Amino acid sequence: MTYCVGLLLKRGLVFMSDTRTNAGIDNISVVTKLRSWNVPGERFLTLLSAGNLATTQSTISLLEERGLAPAQRKSALLSQPSMFQTAKLIGETLREVISYTSDSGQEASGRFSGSFILGGQIAGGQPRLFMIYPEGNFIEAGPDNPFFQIGEHKYGRPILVRTYDPDMPLEDAVKLLLVSFDSTIKSNLSVGLPIDVQVYETDSLQAGFRQRFDDRDPYYRTISDGWSDALKSAFESLPPFVPTRRDA
Repeated sequence: MTYCVGLLLKRGLVFMSDTRTNAGIDNISVVTKLRSWNVPGERFLTLLSAGNLATTQSTISLLEERGLAPAQRKSALLSQPSMFQTAKLIGETLREVISYTSDSGQEASGRFSGSFILGGQIAGGQPRLFMIYPEGNFIEAGPDNPFFQIGEHKYGRPILVRTYDPDMPLEDAVKLLLVSFDSTIKSNLSVGLPIDVQVYETDSLQAGFRQRFDDRDPYYRTISDGWSDALKSAFESLPPFVPTRRDA
């Protein structure tokens, strides 16, 4: 399984994903689920993936290869006029891959499913964030839904809902997502370290910092231990429960 988040802020975009993939409890490996493309001064794209690994990798490979010719330098993925058209292309390609890799029947199609979070900016437009479904359709983030999650999202979602602020600095957004991921990792064995993070600053049209956190990273350890201590302290500060006696 996996856990990926794309967060839309006034100052930019923050993306984070785990790297665990498994085909059983004795076959666990590390695979990146966060891919970025940059044409400096023109566009920046990040794609997070969840679902069947063969399906998502095939989709990304097709996106990178299609449109290329000896005299061309850009794939179709990097030639779209807008983020909307880019999301449309990815959705169509994902649906195509699922259709030709699946056997007949709904159950077979489910085994080859996949989904994506796409975010980025193209010159002349604003930073945008999309969730792309296996059927090829997609939705866009906005003020009412400023972030998207795919994979095992239920353990980390309450933290995002309670703490997200569209005006928060990008560095605080990274901290927020690390807390969300730490809570998920502690609750679900199918999500695990290392964690990849990619940051994009509005109108920069170039990649921001990218980093991988593992269990030896001192900042990640500080966040993990600090959040556990803070939760315990918050719990202990709440007023004690006093039973109310009722007459029979």
